Order: sequence, then structure tokens, then C-alpha cells
Amino acid sequence: MNVEPMLAVLTDERFSDPGWIFERKLDGERCLAERRRGEVDLRSRTHERLNGTYPELADALLGQRCADFLIDGEVVAFEGARTSFGRLQQRIGIHDPERARRSGVRVFYYVFDVLRLHGEDVREAPLRARKARLRKAIRFGGPLRLVTHRNAAGEDAYRDACRRGWEGVIAKRAGAPYRAGRSRDWLKFKCVTEQELVIGGYTDPAGSRTEFGALLVGYYERGALRYAGKVGSGYSREVLRDLGAKLAALERPDPPFAGDGLPRRGVHWVEPRLVAQVAYTEITRDGKLRHPRYIGLRPDKPAADVRLERPVA
Repeated sequence: MNVEPMLAVLTDERFSDPGWIFERKLDGERCLAERRRGEVDLRSRTHERLNGTYPELADALLGQRCADFLIDGEVVAFEGARTSFGRLQQRIGIHDPERARRSGVRVFYYVFDVLRLHGEDVREAPLRARKARLRKAIRFGGPLRLVTHRNAAGEDAYRDACRRGWEGVIAKRAGAPYRAGRSRDWLKFKCVTEQELVIGGYTDPAGSRTEFGALLVGYYERGALRYAGKVGSGYSREVLRDLGAKLAALERPDPPFAGDGLPRRGVHWVEPRLVAQVAYTEITRDGKLRHPRYIGLRPDKPAADVRLERPVA
């Protein structure tokens, strides 16, 4: 399987439109799932094979009556009624099926689109038609769930999502085909503000903190890695230990960031390979984070693809 997923564009516009549908935004790991010739293949956005990480999902898809399909969805874990990427982190990176099953973290595959059915490429079909075929082709239950949607009432969907403490809403043009890459036919209405950022360094620990004090993070702009600030909160002892070991293995003598204004005292630079999910209150005009908090690593996101997400109208 070598398929690029369709991706949404962030917007600060909120609207209702009968030509659009509105789905809950899930905080998990994107996953394309293919069944063909009696085998199931699960792949991340970066084409990493996920069968060993989510063996129960592969088993559930292998048990389907439909023997040939390619579907798109999100793998999630829950904390109460909310999807929790932090909890899912306990499964991400495990490639042994038995270890994954013993992790104690229950996962679900929320499916929202279909790209191929019974050998037929359906990506050019309108979204509503694809969803109708998806509902008929796949038996949902157990770890397999169908992403439901609202028709037309985007503003109501957004208010309801924020009231429930969800991450937000994905607005999708109902008549649009499935296109690889980012498209204005899919829009993100976010209730909380999060951003993927590249780790380019870390500071020494202080007080009772171990391993490191804060991450130094940035994003790519015109081919250069721009510094976005320090992320000093959100770390458990386990995260400090595990992430600290990863950072130590990537140390380099010079900063990977372009430009001036970098911290210099008690700083260690690293190769810009790791991507962190960071929550924050706002981004200043000069591209710096305010009140950032570490959420987790994103091994499914290539560092070179990380850009600063600014809402579009």
C-alpha cells in the first residue's frame, strides 16, 4: 500500500451549510487499512506498518465478510469520554502483537472513508456516496466504529463538541472526491489549540526535574527550521526518562534552528527528527508559543513536513 491520505486545513471560520457534513475530530493516530488477497495491512501516515501495534484491529478487519477494501480512519484510546493521545502513546511504538495486547490500553478504529471496495477505486465518488457504501460494506462493532456525522449544522456541531470537551470538528464538503494531501474540501474547527512541532534541543534539568528541563521546538518555514520557544510542562517521570534517552542519542554540537534569539545557557542541541504534539494558549506575531504544554511524540508525522498552522478564512 502506498496511498497518501487526504488532510484537513485549519480554519477559524465556523459555518453551517447543507453542502457540507460535520464529524467529530478525534485525537489519535491516522491509519489506512487495506484488506486484499486474504491479508490485512495497517499503515500510518508515514507508511509505517501498524499490524503489530494494533493486532486486534487487524483481526477484526480480517473477520469482515467484505474481502477487498481500503478504508481510512483514526486509531484512538479513551480517557473517559474523550480521546486521549497521551493514553494512545502507551501503544504507539510497540511492534510486538503480544506486548500490545498486554499493554492494558484498549484501542478503537474509527472509520470515516473508503477508497476502494471489491477491487473498484471509489475515490472519485462524492463523499456522501462513499460513506453510504462504507456503511453497507463493513460490519461495525467491537473495536471497529463508524464515524458519524451531522448534516448542514456545523455551528451546532462545533458548540456541542467544545461543550463535551472534544478536540473539535472536521467539516467536509459532501460532494467532494478523495484527494491526497491537504485540501480546502476538509476543514478543521478546533476547540483546543494544538500544534505539531519539531524538537531541536533541550535545556538542563533544574530542581527535582531529571533528564531535561524543557524542549526547544520549532517549525519549518521556507526550508528553514524556525525557533518557536520552550516547552517545560506536561512531562511524567516515565516520559522524562524515555524521551531523555531519545534526545541524548540525537545530540549535535550546533543548533538546527535558523536565525537569532536562541537560548544559549544550559542548552543541548539535537538532530531535528522527533515531532512533539504541543498544546498552547496562543502563538505570538513572531511565531512563539504562549503557555505551551507537552502532549506526546508524533512518530506518524515526518519532521520535514511540520509547518506552523495558522487559521485560514
